[in-house]
Amino acid sequence: MILAHHLIYSAYGFWLPNDPRGSESSYVRNELLREFGSATKAQEHEFVAHKPHDWAKRFAAKAALEYAPVRFNGIQARAIGVGYRNSVARSNITIWACAVLPDHVHLVVAAHRLSIETLAGLLKGAATTQLVKDDVHPFQGLKGLKDRVPPCFARKWWVIFKDNEESVVNAIKYVERNPLKAGLPAQKWKFVAPYPEQYQAPRAETE
Repeated sequence: MILAHHLIYSAYGFWLPNDPRGSESSYVRNELLREFGSATKAQEHEFVAHKPHDWAKRFAAKAALEYAPVRFNGIQARAIGVGYRNSVARSNITIWACAVLPDHVHLVVAAHRLSIETLAGLLKGAATTQLVKDDVHPFQGLKGLKDRVPPCFARKWWVIFKDNEESVVNAIKYVERNPLKAGLPAQKWKFVAPYPEQYQAPRAETE
């Protein structure tokens, strides 16, 4: 039985569909990227962040993007968190861990009546809506398809299923450590629920 999902969103330009390490994409939409190869499908739910790869090819592809890769600042990270908070309240979602980093986001989301694909879309949409509302979207003022602001998150997301208590706890710990590993302060978000009794850990206030 699935207890939770480790959900990972990449900021625009962070993880490309033809990333040498693999991706969740089946094809490369952006014509500017096609010269760097076809989509690199990873094994389902395989965690490949630390997989050896061609760094030069990866960064050359990023340099060919239409927009500069997104790097969220603290104000933008806070807006993303507010968007998640709104989505949690609206759809009764339980989030056990959250880390908003400059170029990607980690969430541990409890199993829900809605599929993780639906939840992922709701959460990403809520974050984007709040960024635009607060006038801090990385591409604020620009117009992409249908005259909408270009997306600041990658089209796809990464999901790792957690089917036992130990794997859920490990995912929570991993997500909570991520800001510290990136040289950032520990994060605590008011919408994040404590894991039931089996897991308790000190957290520093953020939101």
